[in-house]
This record gives sequence, structure tokens and C-alpha cells, in this order.
Amino acid sequence: MTRTNAREIAVHFTFELGFFHETADELLDAMLTPATFAQIGGEEPLYAKFPDEEQQAYIRTLVRGVYAHCPELDEYISRYAIGWKFARIPRVAIAIMRVAMYEILYMQDIPNAAAINEAVELTKRYESPEVVSFVNGILGTFVRSECLPERQSPIAPKQETGEEQPQ
Repeated sequence: MTRTNAREIAVHFTFELGFFHETADELLDAMLTPATFAQIGGEEPLYAKFPDEEQQAYIRTLVRGVYAHCPELDEYISRYAIGWKFARIPRVAIAIMRVAMYEILYMQDIPNAAAINEAVELTKRYESPEVVSFVNGILGTFVRSECLPERQSPIAPKQETGEEQPQ
């Protein structure tokens, strides 16, 4: 399994958080299991192989981070979605943008361009070309507005505090 696949699984889980009244950890405990992957893997090739420890940690970090920072991430989406009401944005696109923005703001080992490119490629799998352009535009404007150009890192470096790091 690649990091791209792990990211896509994290997007799936992030998307599911919007439908159930459970925490990120509750969802991860239910979904990120060999039994769940075995059950889903027969129908969905993405789930055919259970993630290794590093990939599980990455998925957990993304899902927990998006869950913890959802209001902040949604504010950025709303701010840069000029002419679109948040409720009108496809939910899959929202999940993809939340994951990409979380990576940009809080995961300094992932280059901003990589986070955007992965988000755009993922959006192509699930949405129309218009939505792909929309997601690309929002993420590009977000990075140009919120990040220092010479370092391509957030203007105000964010620090995760009080959250248990995945092992």
C-alpha cells in the first residue's frame, strides 16, 4: 500500500465522520481493522491490503487531525470558496480539502505541492471536472494566502498540543 492509498482511506474515513455521531478514535477503532479490510477488500480494491504500522499511523494522524481541526479547516474552505455556499460543496470534495489543508498546516514533512496534487488527483476519481478545478483553485489560493512563499510553510507555524501521537 502506498501513501497515496493511505491518504485515500483517510479521506474515506473523514467523509464517514460527517454522517455518524462518533469520534475519530471510535471510527478508527471500528474501521481500521484487518477484519473490516477483509470484508470490504473483496468489493473495493483499495481495501484489499491492510495497511502496515507506518500507514496506519499516517491514516490515524490524518483522521484525528481533521476531526480535531474541522471547524478551522471548514472556515478556510468557506473563506476561499468564493461564490459557493459551504452546503453546496460536494461532501467528498470537502473531505478531500480537509485532509489536504490539514497536511499543509500540520504535517511539515509533506510538501504543499504534493498535498495539493494528491487532492486534485483524488478529486478526479470522485467528482466532475468542474469540482476538480474548484478544489485546485481553493487549495492553490489557500497556500498562496496562508503560507510564506519562500518556505512554503504556514505563516504561523501550527503546533499540535495535547493530542496523543499514534504509535
